Amino acid sequence: MLRLFSTLVLVTSLSLASQASAQQPDANETIVTLKRDIPILMQQADIPGLSIALVNHGHTAWVGSFGTVDPATLQPVTDQTLFCAASLSKTVFAYAVLQLVDQGKLDLDTPLTHYWPERVVDPQDDLRLDKITARIVLSHRTGFPNWRQGNGLRIFFDPGSRFSYSGEGFVYLQHTVEHIEGKPLNQIVQQLVFAPLGMTRSTYISQAGPGITLGYTPALEPRNPIKALDGNAASSLLTNAHDYSLFLEAILSGRRLKPATLRQMETPQIAVDPTCTNCTNHAPQRLSTDLFWGLGWGIEQTSTEKYLWHWGDNGAFKAFVLIDLRRHNAVVFFANGENGLSIAPAIVHEAIGGDHPAFGWIKYDPYDSVSMRFIHDSIHKGAETLTTYAQQLNDGTISKETLNSAGYFLSQQKKYDDAIAIFNRTLQLHPDSFYAYNNLGDTYASMGNTILAVKNYQKALELDPTQEDTKAALAKIQSSSPQKEAAH
Repeated sequence: MLRLFSTLVLVTSLSLASQASAQQPDANETIVTLKRDIPILMQQADIPGLSIALVNHGHTAWVGSFGTVDPATLQPVTDQTLFCAASLSKTVFAYAVLQLVDQGKLDLDTPLTHYWPERVVDPQDDLRLDKITARIVLSHRTGFPNWRQGNGLRIFFDPGSRFSYSGEGFVYLQHTVEHIEGKPLNQIVQQLVFAPLGMTRSTYISQAGPGITLGYTPALEPRNPIKALDGNAASSLLTNAHDYSLFLEAILSGRRLKPATLRQMETPQIAVDPTCTNCTNHAPQRLSTDLFWGLGWGIEQTSTEKYLWHWGDNGAFKAFVLIDLRRHNAVVFFANGENGLSIAPAIVHEAIGGDHPAFGWIKYDPYDSVSMRFIHDSIHKGAETLTTYAQQLNDGTISKETLNSAGYFLSQQKKYDDAIAIFNRTLQLHPDSFYAYNNLGDTYASMGNTILAVKNYQKALELDPTQEDTKAALAKIQSSSPQKEAAH
């Protein structure tokens, strides 16, 4: 299958950080500015729809809905439209877990195997499983990968010793909590969070359906939300900005948590490695001085400011939330476009102000970067962008990942000639690009040109013979007969 790169992202815009003011903008002026600028940002980043809420002094000041649920029908996003919250699922789940701690049903520092004895890891990691606690899970120190490869779950470093972001850890804690409560995830969170806070539209039972937006690539190819009929604490929350703002009000007020528990949630448990978010394969050479992880939340902390934050990325669904703890202000938004996080720095700059090193750490290209403009122009203008951006291609400003992504989107739009031109240019500049050969193979296969598809798949496998998807695609074509070459 065609390979899509989320790694066209490099660094966030320094200009936004340098312009940011430490003072909170006036709420009314902020709302006017956001209403004006969000549609422009969405258009430049190819984002169809967005749901946003602004919390001012602990209370929801505004909920805004922009764009469409379906670009083909222009069905509008409303305040009731549900978005896939991606990893913003984790913050809501953490809030439920901390309530169980306050109820005495779960201790933050007791090994989870005390509550749920299931041995969920490979035998070689069995003894280290007994070191994992709820505190370690909520601060991403389990040693688990973000998501496992294959069936086996490994622990890559001593639990508690360092940070590495892990969805698997939250799922492990979810199963433990379900065992303690004797109920599935959604019922637990409904009882502890959704019903008490009035989040009437939210659910962890995630699937496509009425009132739920699909996600879209920059080329407007639709993508379904992940299907999680049993719920996934790390990623399957369906919600909207209105519901989530009620959750933010509860966090800011400390509602349903003991004051000491709230303080623990907001207290740094571990400094992150400033070079990576998923760091299972190496120990940090240094630790960040302003980025930490608390219990379920990322923390930005300086001598004068403290923010809670989190990002969400489920492919074509993106989300971001940031809380200013000193001023009791917050912003959250959900986007149904793959480039949703490219506009997060601009939205946070207008909504909250301040300097936010989190954006440099999570490494998403801003909407106005050269790479993002190249993708945007390629989708709308085709291969002529190779001429327009010739200098940036030649000097390496535009990476091979960005080129491959542009070709991918064009191929998905069935603009095959343009896609082939971009993949060929990629190989001129980067002859060792496995993905360019692989994507050329996929494109020729979609065109029915099986001879050139086979040729490019074979070249891809010469560069990386471990790629099982490419092997399967090649075998499928070779097993069919006769091979046909389309005129090209």
